[in-house]
Amino acid sequence: MIRQETIGIVIDSQREAFLNKDTGLIRDALSTIPVAASFATIITGIRRCGKSTLLLQLLRRDYQDALYLNFDDIRLAGFETSDFPRLQKDIEKRKIKVLFFDEIQIIRGWERYINQLLREEYKVFITGSNASMLSKELGTHLTGRHLSMELFPFSYPEFIRFKGKTTGDSAVMDYLKTGGIPEYVKTGIPVILNTLADDILIRDIAVRHALRDVVSLRQLTGFLITNIGNPVSANKLAGMFGIKSPATILEYFSFLQNAYLLDFVPMFSHSLKVQARNPKKVYVMDTGLYTENSVSTSNNFGRRLENLVFLHLRRKYKHVFYYKNRGECDFIIMEKNTVKRAVQVCFDINDENFDREYDGLSEAMQEAGINSGIIVTLNQSDTFEKDGKIIHMIPASVFFEQIEPL
Repeated sequence: MIRQETIGIVIDSQREAFLNKDTGLIRDALSTIPVAASFATIITGIRRCGKSTLLLQLLRRDYQDALYLNFDDIRLAGFETSDFPRLQKDIEKRKIKVLFFDEIQIIRGWERYINQLLREEYKVFITGSNASMLSKELGTHLTGRHLSMELFPFSYPEFIRFKGKTTGDSAVMDYLKTGGIPEYVKTGIPVILNTLADDILIRDIAVRHALRDVVSLRQLTGFLITNIGNPVSANKLAGMFGIKSPATILEYFSFLQNAYLLDFVPMFSHSLKVQARNPKKVYVMDTGLYTENSVSTSNNFGRRLENLVFLHLRRKYKHVFYYKNRGECDFIIMEKNTVKRAVQVCFDINDENFDREYDGLSEAMQEAGINSGIIVTLNQSDTFEKDGKIIHMIPASVFFEQIEPL
C-alpha cells in the first residue's frame, strides 16, 4: 500500500526528471505511433531501446501537460491494485486528461484500471518490456480497445544519423558490431549490454515467472545468443544446461521471445504442423548483445549480417520464415497470407558459394510462387534474370536504407 502523499511526490519528482531528460535522436517511430479516441496506445520492446524517450518526444510534440508515471520506481515498490483509486484521486486533482505510464504491467489488475480510464475519456499511452502485454494480459479487459506497436533499437538509418556517419561499408560494419541500443551506441561501454541481458533474464523472466534455476536460464541464453542464424530444437537441447524436459526448453524460448531478447523463426510451410515440428532459427534482438554476450571465438560477420537483415524485416513484418528443402533460403516474408519476397543473405558472394546461394533462393521463389528475390551482401551489386524470374544482389547499406524493407 502506498500513501496518497507518496504518490504525489513520486509524480512530481518523476515529471521533473522526465522533462529534463534529453530527447535525443528523434525516432522514426514517432510518426507512426497509433492514436485514436477511446483506445489505449501500447508500445512494447526490449529494455533500453528508447521507449521512455519516445514518450518524451511525443509529449513535447503533442501533449505538453501530460502526466508521466514510471511504476518501475523503488518508491512505488509497495503499489497494489488497491492503490489505483489513490492514483486516480491525484490525477483528478491535477485535471490532466493525457496519461503516460511506463511499466504499469508490473501492477496486478492494471488493465482494469486502464479500461476505467478509457471509459472516462482519458487518453492513455503505455510502455512495457514484455510482449505478453499485447496478448494474454489484454485479452480479457481491453479487447478491441488498445492499439499496439513495437519499438526496436536504432535502425541503420537512425544509427548513422546518431553517429554522424556517411552510409557505406564502414558504417554497416560499425552497425553490425555495435547494434542499436542507444546508450551503448553513445558510450560503447560493454557493461551496459552485459547488464541489460542480465536485467532481462532476472527481472523480466526469472522474477516474473518465479524461476528458481537462473543459472540454467543464463547458460541456455548464452548458447542461443552465440548461435544466431542457426536452427535450434528443444528436443536436441533437452538434457543440456541441466534442463531435462523439451517442454521446459520451449517454455524458456517463449519467455526469451516475450522479453524481446531473442526471436525464433519457423521453417516456411503451408502446414502449421510442419512449422511446429521443425527447428526454428534463432536471432538476437540487437547485434550489440551478440558482440558483448556471445562466447564465440569467431567474428561471424556473415551471421551478424543475417541477423541485421532479420531485424530490418521484423520491424515491418511479423511473419518471417526460413526455407529449407534441397536448397536453403534465409527469409521468406508473408503478409496477409501472401508471400511478399524471398531474401538471401551472404556477406561476400564468390565463385565457391554463388551457386549455393542463388539456387537456394531460386528454389524458395519457385516454392513460394514469386518471381523476384534479393541477395543482400556487404557491398556487391548485380542483377540476374532467368525463366521470367529476377534476382537483385544489393549492398546492405542500400537494403537497410529502404523505407520499406522490401
